[in-house]
Amino acid sequence: MTSAVRPSARRITALFGTVALAVTAAGCGGGTGSGSADGKVTSITALDYYTDATEHAQWGERLTACGKAAGVTVEHRSVPGASLVPQVLRQASSRTLPDLLMLDNPDLQQIARTGALTPLDRYGIDAAGYTEGIKSAGTYRGKVYGLAPTVSTVALFYNKDMLAEAGVAVPKTWDELKTAAAELTRPGRYGMAVDANATFEGTWQFLPFLWSNGGDETRLDTPQAAQALQLWVDLVRSGSMSKSVLNWTQADVHDQFVAGKTAMMVNGPWRMSAMDKTKDLHWGVAPLPVRRPGQTLLTPLGGEVWTVPQNSSEARQRKAARVVACLNDSSNMLALAEQYHTVPSRTSVAARYAEQVPSMAAFVKSVEGARARTGKLGVEWPRAATGIYTAVQAALTGEQTPQEALRHAQRIATGS
Repeated sequence: MTSAVRPSARRITALFGTVALAVTAAGCGGGTGSGSADGKVTSITALDYYTDATEHAQWGERLTACGKAAGVTVEHRSVPGASLVPQVLRQASSRTLPDLLMLDNPDLQQIARTGALTPLDRYGIDAAGYTEGIKSAGTYRGKVYGLAPTVSTVALFYNKDMLAEAGVAVPKTWDELKTAAAELTRPGRYGMAVDANATFEGTWQFLPFLWSNGGDETRLDTPQAAQALQLWVDLVRSGSMSKSVLNWTQADVHDQFVAGKTAMMVNGPWRMSAMDKTKDLHWGVAPLPVRRPGQTLLTPLGGEVWTVPQNSSEARQRKAARVVACLNDSSNMLALAEQYHTVPSRTSVAARYAEQVPSMAAFVKSVEGARARTGKLGVEWPRAATGIYTAVQAALTGEQTPQEALRHAQRIATGS
């Protein structure tokens, strides 16, 4: 569940310009939802990437309920995450888009740019009560095209027993993190684990360290960015973090944690269900450390947005919009958050949720100031993200210093 689990490997831009021209020139023809003989809309189509059998069924039930409230049957299809954006771009070009479309929030910019989506204010849907970061994630050129019922981000998970045994407090600063990780490292166990692989997932995990220290994807070769990258280099060089982080996914990091092979990790709340089921694992979660006291923690925003594509039937678009509104009402937000260990997107609902589920409090707090990955660069974000994970790889392998790696990252980000 959530884009934070899979925040990364779905960035397809090669078809972008061609599709943008095709959609802008031709307009979008429409989905394949059915209507009765008198023109009344009786069903609409929906597309997402929830291919896991259980997750697909759960979302199918929710879409069915919201469809019923809107007076339609929802024909629900799921495709693999890596296939969704390429398929949507093809469907936009051929004017066969679904009536209701889910997108990982960083993908919304490139799809909205083609003209394939409709702004939600057309249907009376507003983003009142959402944080600026959440609204930004669904916005293109000042218009909100998508809303996420729930969102996610990352935090620091720690093994309570290991920290207690070592007499280590939960770290709040980078120096405390390095000290704690060193003291928690034992034969067969590392003190700290992150996902530093060469995908956007690796970038996602690095962003809190970059952003919270004043680094910025609009200019990667800065002292602030180098300090953040140096932290990860120091953890690997000291032996407090495995060199294998270069290849680990977030799922691998989780597996290391539950197996007792790392005492702390960066990960998301979607891991909680599995950790709760792990015998004798006593874990806690806290906000990620910042370089020095007083800095504001900034984390990236994960979550899928629901959108209403352009088509030739305004009646179907209105029905789809009613389903989007239903998915984003407070009761569905809370139910989805409880089901998937995510954070309700409306701040008032999130506050109630944090009181009900204390283990989610750190994530609710972080989401309040979380930033959309496309918030500053829009459709240019994928190039910067590529530059970031390339720099992380080069620095952690020792191929380049953090400063050299980030200079190269800046050239990638600017296409120079």
